Amino acid sequence: MFLVYSIVTSILLSVNITSSVPYTTIEKAFESNNAKEITALGKTKILLNIVGKESAYSQSQASLVLQDFLTKHPCSSFAFIFKGKESDDGTFAIGNYTSKAEKYRVTIYFKKEQSAFKIESLTIEKD
Repeated sequence: MFLVYSIVTSILLSVNITSSVPYTTIEKAFESNNAKEITALGKTKILLNIVGKESAYSQSQASLVLQDFLTKHPCSSFAFIFKGKESDDGTFAIGNYTSKAEKYRVTIYFKKEQSAFKIESLTIEKD
């Protein structure tokens, strides 16, 4: 009986982990200036708004645009300060990005596709 309980618990926990938003992965990717890792968590088209320049990009294009920003403004620190409630539609999160003496606010909207949350839009604006 204990074995059955353990298996059911393991399955439920693994399902719960895969359906959550990848906050930790995104934080680590920003801190290591890894745009490719961030955009790989996005939908096939990602809406980027980086300091007023807004457009929809494929994942590979979004990676180049975001990498350009990260190269010009390397990350000193990044942390989410607000994480919205997850729903069947999606969620959003707000983070603080610091590069040397410059501070930026990062807002990410996630859309739920099947059982995973994908980045739908990412906005970086001067704080």
